[in-house]
Amino acid sequence: SRLFDGISLEGMVVHRAECKPAVTDNYMKMKRVQVREAVKPRRVPQQLEKAVTTVFKPVANHSFNLEYEKKKKTEGKMVRAERQVVLDMLFSAFERHQYYNMKSLVEITKQPVSYLKEIMREIGTYISKGPHKNTWQLKPEYQHYQAGKDEEEELSD
Repeated sequence: SRLFDGISLEGMVVHRAECKPAVTDNYMKMKRVQVREAVKPRRVPQQLEKAVTTVFKPVANHSFNLEYEKKKKTEGKMVRAERQVVLDMLFSAFERHQYYNMKSLVEITKQPVSYLKEIMREIGTYISKGPHKNTWQLKPEYQHYQAGKDEEEELSD
């Protein structure tokens, strides 16, 4: 119920024109209606007598939740392995690469994060700055690849 339905202007603007409405009773009524409409809230709360049954029903369990549950069941809960076994896995991983982030170490060892951090604090250093930010590196006394370089130098002498 718009007041100006059907009224339109067409053409090309050649000169600037300023229009002022003729302040008549009709114009003032129209402005009052506009102000009242603007003040009315867009949404009004309504009290319902009974529950509304809609077409959209909530999904009991989403597909990604089901996949996650299935993965959990097949892999089982992460159980702490023997310390020496975990150390062997970590050392063999660090022989391939010098830096690892925690997520990669968890995937390699299949150990809980807290247990892995506990072990890594003893044998490694956490790098929080630089190009290898947020990664772990073995402490110098555990690094085999540096010892390998020293041995090569001794053999070449």
